[in-house]
Amino acid sequence: MLLTIAVVGALMNSSASAQSVDLTGSYQCIQRCYGAVLAYVTQNGSELNFLTEAGVPSRAWPDWFYPSNRIWVDAFNMGAVYTPDGMTIQFDNGTIWQRYVQPPSRPLPRHG
Repeated sequence: MLLTIAVVGALMNSSASAQSVDLTGSYQCIQRCYGAVLAYVTQNGSELNFLTEAGVPSRAWPDWFYPSNRIWVDAFNMGAVYTPDGMTIQFDNGTIWQRYVQPPSRPLPRHG
Protein backbone atom coordinates (compact mmCIF):
# COMPACT_ATOMS: atom_id res chain seq x y z
CA MET A 1 0.00 0.00 0.00
CA LEU A 2 2.76 2.43 0.93
CA LEU A 3 4.62 1.60 -2.30
CA THR A 4 1.48 2.36 -4.34
CA ILE A 5 1.09 5.76 -2.66
CA ALA A 6 4.75 6.56 -3.33
CA VAL A 7 4.47 5.61 -7.02
CA VAL A 8 1.29 7.67 -7.51
CA GLY A 9 2.90 10.61 -5.73
CA ALA A 10 5.99 10.39 -7.93
CA LEU A 11 3.87 10.28 -11.07
CA MET A 12 1.88 13.32 -9.95
CA ASN A 13 5.05 15.28 -9.22
CA SER A 14 6.68 14.37 -12.52
CA SER A 15 3.55 15.19 -14.55
CA ALA A 16 3.12 18.54 -12.84
CA SER A 17 6.73 19.48 -13.38
CA ALA A 18 6.63 18.44 -17.04
CA GLN A 19 4.84 21.66 -17.97
CA SER A 20 7.73 23.78 -19.19
CA VAL A 21 5.93 26.83 -20.62
CA ASP A 22 4.87 29.78 -18.50
CA LEU A 23 1.34 30.59 -19.68
CA THR A 24 0.99 33.68 -17.47
CA GLY A 25 -0.26 36.63 -19.48
CA SER A 26 -3.09 38.28 -21.37
CA TYR A 27 -4.80 36.49 -24.24
CA GLN A 28 -7.14 37.70 -26.95
CA CYS A 29 -9.87 35.34 -28.08
CA ILE A 30 -9.72 34.92 -31.86
CA GLN A 31 -12.22 32.09 -32.50
CA ARG A 32 -15.51 30.97 -30.87
CA CYS A 33 -15.39 33.82 -28.38
CA TYR A 34 -17.90 34.33 -25.57
CA GLY A 35 -16.92 37.90 -24.73
CA ALA A 36 -14.98 40.87 -26.06
CA VAL A 37 -12.42 41.60 -23.34
CA LEU A 38 -8.98 40.06 -22.85
CA ALA A 39 -8.63 36.74 -21.05
CA TYR A 40 -5.98 36.33 -18.35
CA VAL A 41 -3.94 33.35 -17.22
CA THR A 42 -1.93 33.36 -14.01
CA GLN A 43 0.37 30.40 -13.45
CA ASN A 44 1.83 29.45 -10.10
CA GLY A 45 3.93 26.32 -10.51
CA SER A 46 1.69 23.75 -12.14
CA GLU A 47 -1.57 25.43 -11.10
CA LEU A 48 -3.28 27.95 -13.36
CA ASN A 49 -6.01 30.49 -12.76
CA PHE A 50 -8.07 31.67 -15.71
CA LEU A 51 -10.29 34.66 -16.23
CA THR A 52 -11.99 34.16 -19.58
CA GLU A 53 -12.94 36.73 -22.20
CA ALA A 54 -16.46 36.50 -20.72
CA GLY A 55 -15.21 37.24 -17.19
CA VAL A 56 -15.62 33.65 -15.93
CA PRO A 57 -12.93 32.52 -13.45
CA SER A 58 -11.61 28.96 -13.40
CA ARG A 59 -8.74 26.83 -12.19
CA ALA A 60 -6.69 24.60 -14.46
CA TRP A 61 -3.77 22.20 -14.19
CA PRO A 62 -1.62 20.01 -16.46
CA ASP A 63 -3.51 17.13 -18.05
CA TRP A 64 -2.65 13.84 -16.34
CA PHE A 65 -1.81 12.02 -19.60
CA TYR A 66 -0.21 14.88 -21.60
CA PRO A 67 1.22 17.33 -19.04
CA SER A 68 3.75 18.88 -21.41
CA ASN A 69 1.20 20.34 -23.84
CA ARG A 70 -2.34 19.95 -22.42
CA ILE A 71 -4.21 21.44 -19.50
CA TRP A 72 -7.54 20.57 -17.90
CA VAL A 73 -9.88 23.50 -17.18
CA ASP A 74 -12.09 22.74 -14.19
CA ALA A 75 -15.05 25.12 -14.69
CA PHE A 76 -15.55 24.08 -18.32
CA ASN A 77 -14.88 20.39 -17.76
CA MET A 78 -12.68 20.32 -20.85
CA GLY A 79 -9.09 20.24 -21.93
CA ALA A 80 -6.97 22.57 -23.98
CA VAL A 81 -3.69 22.32 -25.84
CA TYR A 82 -1.07 25.03 -25.94
CA THR A 83 1.77 25.70 -28.32
CA PRO A 84 5.36 25.07 -27.15
CA ASP A 85 6.00 28.83 -27.04
CA GLY A 86 2.84 29.50 -25.00
CA MET A 87 1.48 31.91 -27.62
CA THR A 88 -1.76 30.01 -28.34
CA ILE A 89 -4.23 28.03 -26.25
CA GLN A 90 -6.86 26.00 -28.13
CA PHE A 91 -9.74 24.56 -26.15
CA ASP A 92 -11.48 21.30 -27.03
CA ASN A 93 -14.66 23.21 -27.97
CA GLY A 94 -12.82 25.16 -30.70
CA THR A 95 -12.22 28.41 -28.78
CA ILE A 96 -8.74 29.80 -29.47
CA TRP A 97 -6.84 32.32 -27.38
CA GLN A 98 -3.76 34.04 -28.75
CA ARG A 99 -1.30 35.77 -26.43
CA TYR A 100 -1.95 39.48 -26.53
CA VAL A 101 1.07 41.54 -27.43
CA GLN A 102 0.44 45.24 -27.11
CA PRO A 103 1.29 47.06 -30.33
CA PRO A 104 4.24 49.45 -30.08
CA SER A 105 3.33 53.03 -29.33
CA ARG A 106 3.71 55.53 -32.14
CA PRO A 107 6.36 58.19 -31.60
CA LEU A 108 5.12 61.70 -30.93
CA PRO A 109 5.49 64.08 -33.88
CA ARG A 110 8.36 66.55 -33.63
CA HIS A 111 7.55 70.23 -33.88
CA GLY A 112 10.06 72.81 -34.79
